[in-house]
Amino acid sequence: MLRVENLDVYYGGIHALKNVSISVPRGKIVTLIGANGAGKSSTLRAISGLVRKKGKVFHDGEDISSSSPEAITAGGLVLVPEGRKIFPHLTVYENLMLGAYVRNDRSGIDETREWVYDLFPRLRERAWQKGGTLSGGEQQMLALGRALMSRPNVIMMDEPSLGLAPLLVKEVFEIIAAVNAEGVTLLLVEQNAFAALRIAHHAYVLEVGRIVLEGSGEELLADGRVREAYLGG
Repeated sequence: MLRVENLDVYYGGIHALKNVSISVPRGKIVTLIGANGAGKSSTLRAISGLVRKKGKVFHDGEDISSSSPEAITAGGLVLVPEGRKIFPHLTVYENLMLGAYVRNDRSGIDETREWVYDLFPRLRERAWQKGGTLSGGEQQMLALGRALMSRPNVIMMDEPSLGLAPLLVKEVFEIIAAVNAEGVTLLLVEQNAFAALRIAHHAYVLEVGRIVLEGSGEELLADGRVREAYLGG
């Protein structure tokens, strides 16, 4: 579904990503874990076309390495950025409708919005409330709901639990699992390694821009190196 081959990213003289290759199979949750500065967000930004890169990116068999961010989104590969980046002065409804800007099938958009409301009943309840008045967890629901409005087949999420209380973290990961159960493929960047590995079908560990370890979520949860470095021993 999504394949990255030999990805290199430079920021000036800094070599941020070094020959990174990952694969995200259809219908699965794959997570990238690593310390701050390891290159996790840079990987998502490179795949999305937001930073210049060397290497190849394939989505659904198509080479999108040189595609624009708009074309990548229209093709069904969507990024939910770190910090959620909702529009605080727009209503929940308006935020969701902006997520459908790449579509022109009005009846289909209405149908997708109802699907999103069914997934996130609180968004339906707060449809005419300003996005900035929502709780952190509700804003994360809105950011994910907005991404779903384009009807993507792959969603990339950057630090979805950032800044959330533990109870909300649990809820957000339940939501991610529910979206995956609806058939959406997910690539997840997350500093909460324990929560991410618990729901991941496959995982990669990034250190200083390189993939140093990979395996199933279950395997990495049990790996002594991962436990010591990222799970508090």
